[in-house]
Amino acid sequence: MPPAIRVHQVAKRYGDVEALAGVDLEIADGEFFGLLGPNGAGKTTLISALAGLVRPDSGTLEVMGHDVQSDYRNARRMLGVVPQELVFDPFFSVRETLQIQAGYFGIAKSPARENWIDEILENLDLTSKAGANMRTLSGGMKRRVLVAQALVHRPPVIVLDEPTAGVDVELRQTLWQFIRRLNREGNTIVLTTHYLEEAESLCGRIAMLKAGRVVALDSTANLLRRCAGHSLRLRLAGGQPPPVLRERGEEKDGLWSIVFDRYEEIETLLAQLRNAGCTIDELEIGKPDLEDVFVSVMQGRLGAARP
Repeated sequence: MPPAIRVHQVAKRYGDVEALAGVDLEIADGEFFGLLGPNGAGKTTLISALAGLVRPDSGTLEVMGHDVQSDYRNARRMLGVVPQELVFDPFFSVRETLQIQAGYFGIAKSPARENWIDEILENLDLTSKAGANMRTLSGGMKRRVLVAQALVHRPPVIVLDEPTAGVDVELRQTLWQFIRRLNREGNTIVLTTHYLEEAESLCGRIAMLKAGRVVALDSTANLLRRCAGHSLRLRLAGGQPPPVLRERGEEKDGLWSIVFDRYEEIETLLAQLRNAGCTIDELEIGKPDLEDVFVSVMQGRLGAARP
């Protein structure tokens, strides 16, 4: 079984800008995969290359074993892309938009096609808007239609480029319930997002891009483990931490954060604070999150990418 996506030494330049610099990446069939990076890292260029909208200067891309350039028709049928931009035709209703999209992929009108469109509309809470003209929809509703368009031809690989940017909490929850279900049923999901808590909770594996290069690639759990340890976060009502704790922590707006690696250390840390005459007003134990990892990787403090 080929990987869902294979990217080999893909490079792309726009004049003096190196958008992709020899990217190598494989995403297994059935994965929920995160593709993260700052603005300008090359994420959208890579997605556009996968969809055949951008021709790379060198390298190859495959979707479910189909080469994007030499076997474009089959590769594109395997892929559903939710673009970052709100692109829509203002002359059609929501249902007509989905019917036309299905036609682009050679799916003739049939009860099965209409039943699938009904199911997509229901799962994305668009049923009440099925007859509404696209130009009358809110931004959040238009984004739901973009998701529906990407799914209408039942692609095994779904790429979501910032699908919840600027939308309400209700849509985010509805969308992720549906996408999780599709992933459980075997679809491969590739997600780019600036909401790192989404990537942390959804993605089993993550690649981070910076300046067109993969600078970190590992399971989400391993990336979190490789980051700085846990932290004891506390606000003192009196006293100051002893020098040994001040060296391993930092204070901001009266809140101390002291890093530790193992939970067994907590008792010793509290004893050191007590012996220094400190009185604790607030205390919580924090663990590293994906934002900590992301910042560490982008600043070069975390190790290089792993295969």
